Amino acid sequence: MKNFETIRTEIKEHSLIIYLSREDKMNAFTLAMQQELVAVLDEAEKNDEIKAIIFTGDGKAYCAGADLSSGGDTFDNRTGREKTNNVVRDSGGLLTLRFFKCKKPLIAAINGAAVGIGATMLLPMDVRICSENARFGFVFAKRGIVPEAASSWFLPRLIGITKALELCYSGKIISAESANDINLVSEVLPQEQLLDRALEIANEFTSESSQISIALTRQMMWRMLGADDPMEAHKIDSRGVYELGQSEEAIEGVKSFLEKRPPSFPGKVSKDMPSFYPWWVEKEFD
Repeated sequence: MKNFETIRTEIKEHSLIIYLSREDKMNAFTLAMQQELVAVLDEAEKNDEIKAIIFTGDGKAYCAGADLSSGGDTFDNRTGREKTNNVVRDSGGLLTLRFFKCKKPLIAAINGAAVGIGATMLLPMDVRICSENARFGFVFAKRGIVPEAASSWFLPRLIGITKALELCYSGKIISAESANDINLVSEVLPQEQLLDRALEIANEFTSESSQISIALTRQMMWRMLGADDPMEAHKIDSRGVYELGQSEEAIEGVKSFLEKRPPSFPGKVSKDMPSFYPWWVEKEFD
């Protein structure tokens, strides 16, 4: 992978590890970081040797939030930002929507403070584990802005509306243990075990599973959170079973079971997604 300015990467055991890497700034988020994270995801989805993607931070912090070095103008997005129908797009939202569309499992290994965008970028990831040093804060009301990165959609779905409002109204910083108690994270680990555990989870997810099945399942599960009737799930289930049921993926899955051996699925997400993918219709701003 190419060199980046605000992140660094390495590949281990078929997992891409992405480090937020502005250690002297506690990995504070910038527009450049958003653009580099989107670029590295685009690159990773073209590489079929990468089966999962892990996010962590260099140094003591995961991401301490937006870089506030520009002072009171930090959140003034009137210049240099992407627009749709003349509406300025939130850079955090552009990032989390890209995470949402990803075809590969996303795992957060949160090594320290995750505040503001440092916390909201975690929400569309599939698994969040953290070290005992982690802290979390949805501090937007304390900065005179609102929750960003589409977190008003993600956060209540993960921890419930009451707890989501409590965290956003108060802007309080919570401990790793408190985050585990409200299911914001699923495990709290000693710092030295964090990345090994993330790699273990990635391997559990992908070592004997079809990459095509994982990509479709990820989109089905996330997108059905917003469906208003189970018929929507039935429609996409039916298309998936119909197409994959006659594919080399299903043939290999059954043969490996009957032959009592690990499967070796031939499908690649870079080029072998079913004809109905993507089945959703993107909606732009009114």
